[in-house]
Amino acid sequence: MSQWSFQKAIGGTKQGPGGFPGWFSQETSHCAFVLHHWTKPSFSPSLSIPSRRTMEDSPQRAVQGLGSFPWYVGGTQVLGLACVVITGVWMGSYHGGYAWDGSGQEFNVHPICMVLGLVFLYGDAILVYRVFRNESKRNVKVLHAVLHLLALIISIVGIVAVFDFHNHNKIPNMYSLHSWCGMLTFVLFCVQWLMGLGFFLFPGMLMALRSWYLPLHVFFGLAMLAMSLATCLLGISEKLFFSIQHTYSQFAPEGILGNMLGLLLVAFGILVGYVVTREDFRRPPHLEEEALSVHFKTLTEGRGSPTSP
Repeated sequence: MSQWSFQKAIGGTKQGPGGFPGWFSQETSHCAFVLHHWTKPSFSPSLSIPSRRTMEDSPQRAVQGLGSFPWYVGGTQVLGLACVVITGVWMGSYHGGYAWDGSGQEFNVHPICMVLGLVFLYGDAILVYRVFRNESKRNVKVLHAVLHLLALIISIVGIVAVFDFHNHNKIPNMYSLHSWCGMLTFVLFCVQWLMGLGFFLFPGMLMALRSWYLPLHVFFGLAMLAMSLATCLLGISEKLFFSIQHTYSQFAPEGILGNMLGLLLVAFGILVGYVVTREDFRRPPHLEEEALSVHFKTLTEGRGSPTSP
């Protein structure tokens, strides 16, 4: 309808445009009023200004925060690799290397596998949601699960190695605090991995259950990393006391190396925890993923749709 027609209708003329009767003009005037009411821009100081500020300031704050992000992530990788290398050097240089024959060399497989699996790879699996922040969320989920699977396989090799060494040399199993904490961490890790697959990777799970379990999954993920690190520290102390009990207090080189490994493990855990919990480093929301999430929730639960009751 032309501008002249609207003005004619609003004016309330008896003869509408095109020869229509006056009742048409009245109805058109009413429609024009409703259209004007719903399209008129509204201004609310309490809502519009903060939203506008948030939209303008959030990208700037995010860019400023992400400037240091690569350094923090690089720091975690340097610390994690240093832990793995120092563990390998310790077992290789001071305890004869590696083997699978029931000797002490078979025991050496245990520390290197646990540090590589339940510390370094586990920490990297936690970091993938921060590092690959702009990739498809499903691809990141798959990478997260694969890294956890690698950590699980490597840790199983380490556990089998220490049990086989103990059985071959008639040493009791599961008597120390280190072994208790380690087994508890491993069992919880397996449960966490299986529940993560069921809740987040396989389709068909209700969104309400995913939303309920997500905070638990995040919390226990960080808690088990802390448990892995604590178990490693107990294992380092136990190994040093068994190996150099009489020279440990004299700052033996092996003791210094073991202590340095413990400090690096603590630093790795702290830095990973900081990167994961810092708000600026969180994965930004993606409109396509949010739309798919709402659509999936509507299909599975019947909620989220504007037409749903």
